[in-house]
Amino acid sequence: MAADETRDGVDLTNLDQPLFDGAGATKRDLVDYLDAVRDRILPVLRERPLSVVRVRPGQEPFMQKNLPKYAPAWVRSVSVWAEASRRQVTYALCDDRKTLLWFANQRAVEFHPALYAGGHPTHLVLDLDPPEHDDSFSLAVRGALLVRQALTDMGLAGAVKTSGAKGVHVFVPVLEGTAMDDLAAATRALAARAERLDPALATTAFIREDREGKVFLDSTRAGGATVVATYSPRIRPGVPVSFPLAWADLEQVAPGDFTLRTAPGLLKDGDPWAEHMPAPQRLPADLVEEGHTIPVARVQAMHEGKRRARARRAE
Repeated sequence: MAADETRDGVDLTNLDQPLFDGAGATKRDLVDYLDAVRDRILPVLRERPLSVVRVRPGQEPFMQKNLPKYAPAWVRSVSVWAEASRRQVTYALCDDRKTLLWFANQRAVEFHPALYAGGHPTHLVLDLDPPEHDDSFSLAVRGALLVRQALTDMGLAGAVKTSGAKGVHVFVPVLEGTAMDDLAAATRALAARAERLDPALATTAFIREDREGKVFLDSTRAGGATVVATYSPRIRPGVPVSFPLAWADLEQVAPGDFTLRTAPGLLKDGDPWAEHMPAPQRLPADLVEEGHTIPVARVQAMHEGKRRARARRAE
């Protein structure tokens, strides 16, 4: 297939095709955006096993974890054992402009890196998922402010970004050498402490029907989970992007303010994610200790689901 353009040795094709239904953008817009923000997005992807969400013309979006066999030899990769599927997965490592452009040409719209680099966890993350509501994002913001208060109470600090959808992500950088099970425990305890600050607003209930219209403080992102990268576009109408914010600005914005078209101009020459991110921190021992007493949400939900199923059969 003849290339429309070549950048950094990468042939780019079909650049004037619509990106996806409702995008209001073309594949060229995606390529131009990722190239424009490469100096900001590459640092949050580098050395991290990468999953991407791609969208082909006339098809539903799909998540790609395994690096395709047709990928160029210069795309770096890493093989990781996936406990859930009991198999080795060969993930791409998107470390440079050339690889980023190749993914853009593959119509990779969303970039979901692992929360560890070089085998070491780097951040504690809470994903705040608001209920379906006309004011969903403002509820997520209120939940994020609870998390910030809980962090402040422990002498910790975090950075915040929009998810690019209706939610908010809070990242807390941790010292190298933090054990994965301790990080997961601390994430559970942080969510529980934020919930206790305002149980009418926030919940740690993993089962959706138990959330009662509250903001879900998702503590399950530790371990092998991923979170959409800062600056990554999302496959949603208008192509919003996950965008970093100062805590003071969080209540003044809406997710639609940050899109593939508007984000580069808002960034100018800055990198607010790097600027707002605190230095790595040691997790308080009492937070870790509390977390180890809290059941893993997915496991607890699985057992509860089985219990409820048995109860229904017995009726």
